[in-house]
Amino acid sequence: MPKTVQQWLQSARQQLAQFVPPDEATIEAQLLLMHVLNVNRAWLIAHATDLLEAVAANNFEKLVQRRLQGEPVAHILGSREFFGLTLKVTPDTLIPRPDTETLVEAALQKINGPMHILDLGTGSGAIALAIARHAPQCEVIAVDASAAALAVAKENAAALQLVNMECIASNWFAALPECKFDLIVSNPPYIEDNDPHLQQGDLRFEPLSALASGADGLQDIRQVIAQAPAYLNDGGWLMLEHGYNQAPAVQKLLNAHGFQDIQTIKDLGDNPRVTHGQIGSTNPV
Repeated sequence: MPKTVQQWLQSARQQLAQFVPPDEATIEAQLLLMHVLNVNRAWLIAHATDLLEAVAANNFEKLVQRRLQGEPVAHILGSREFFGLTLKVTPDTLIPRPDTETLVEAALQKINGPMHILDLGTGSGAIALAIARHAPQCEVIAVDASAAALAVAKENAAALQLVNMECIASNWFAALPECKFDLIVSNPPYIEDNDPHLQQGDLRFEPLSALASGADGLQDIRQVIAQAPAYLNDGGWLMLEHGYNQAPAVQKLLNAHGFQDIQTIKDLGDNPRVTHGQIGSTNPV
């Protein structure tokens, strides 16, 4: 017997709620059906009592089953919303997360005119693209060691028609031309190599190189902090996303490499998420 849009959503919610929290199950069911029907959430509400055609219902069921097998919604849809932008994502990139918007917000607060900005390990380009969109007066360089990830970032930049962002293939600073920046941002790998979460949930489908960083999760952060001063103008800032329990270690590393005005910012979940410091801060921004 044919079912309505609302009935199909309810059925999907019940199945997904065994896999994710109820609120997330509701959102995921809506996102999957919106994708199948190529409609927005308002359409789902307005047409809740409409019968769903057999082809659409079959396609929806297939997507729900893929999600129940653990495949991330972002990979099923091929995109993820981040800081108001719709970005293409693939298994070659980290899936942009709301916590990382804290880093973008902190960076935008430091921008007070035309600035030269570097995003290290850009992945899908989420951070660089958000900054480039909201600070069009700035030049943003986005680097990544993964050619596949960089291709996604370039595609996202083209789709968003952002001409103030350039992508460069580089393992951190290794292939950068001789230049200095006013602001360096990065969401580097920061999970411990043996963390069991790497074998759970969406993380199983994301590139390990974008997630894990040594026995204590700080291997890449150490390298970035050690090399960043040589690439920062006087008064320039380094901003890093990190794990909820890594702020003290990151602060200590920044202090050891000559950074001043070191502060940590909490994310929406009230977890210490972003730590920044300024080099040669005789004239704080």
